[in-house]
Amino acid sequence: MKTIFPDYYPQFQCIAGACRHSCCVGWEIDVDPDSMKRYERVPGALGEKLKENIETSDCPHFRLGEGERCPFLNEQNLCELILELGEDALCQICSDHPRFRNEYSFGTEMGLGLCCEAAAGLILGRQEPFCLVCHSDGLPEQEPDEREAAVLCVRARAVEIMQDRRYTVAERTGMLLTEFEARMPEFSNAEWADFFLSLERLDPVWTDCLRQLRDSELQSVPSLPELEIPFEQLILYLLYRHLPAVQDTPDLKARIGFAVLGYQVLFWLCGIQQQAGGCSLAHLLEFARLYSSEIEYSEENTNTTLDLLWEENTF
Repeated sequence: MKTIFPDYYPQFQCIAGACRHSCCVGWEIDVDPDSMKRYERVPGALGEKLKENIETSDCPHFRLGEGERCPFLNEQNLCELILELGEDALCQICSDHPRFRNEYSFGTEMGLGLCCEAAAGLILGRQEPFCLVCHSDGLPEQEPDEREAAVLCVRARAVEIMQDRRYTVAERTGMLLTEFEARMPEFSNAEWADFFLSLERLDPVWTDCLRQLRDSELQSVPSLPELEIPFEQLILYLLYRHLPAVQDTPDLKARIGFAVLGYQVLFWLCGIQQQAGGCSLAHLLEFARLYSSEIEYSEENTNTTLDLLWEENTF
């Protein structure tokens, strides 16, 4: 079996207490069965704290405390389970985050999610072209099935278009939509803002961003040449992560549109920031983290957005 990942993937390291947006705050943390068995055997005061802070009805999960903090996140924003038991004590969801997996018949693709500020910096801050690394376990390899082979071929072509730096990113997104005959709703920035405001939202900062997007005049967005490569990396990330789930032609067009939409929304937000006094990579990283957390990491919000794009491409 193969394991495939972007070449930057092994460089990721959690920044723990230095993180300004801890994944241990505001996120429901499920406890997998193996971890549950391990936690039930922990002795002493920590064992008692585990028993008191795991909700066992239905799907076991940690009971979040004040400010929706994980009960094992200390005042220094460090994990008590790691400090006392080591990293192996983490439950599966904590151990994996912000990693994601795309499963195939022939192996597994792995990547990092933009909702993590450290991962966002690694992904959007690189200058080098997107490149995948493939490791094999040495056993006889299985070929992709027909659907997988077609999807991987489409994605390779999409990546090729998006990495052609002879053109601006805006020009490349147009080429991408044309290549796959994908249609986008003819929404203004205000209409897209209203759409996202209609979805579930967690962070009030995201709500503020959407209200600014709704209320801003964006007939002429300032040029952002210094962010061209970060925007390229953003679209490549979205293509890598979301295209493997393609089921049919309208779904393919919707997912191409989803990648372009992510760029368009963040470009607008960066344009607003530029008009307000200047926009840097740091601003884009924060907008990308918010967008990923609020849209990508909500299955409901992702599906609602894809449904809208699917309807636009079903005719």
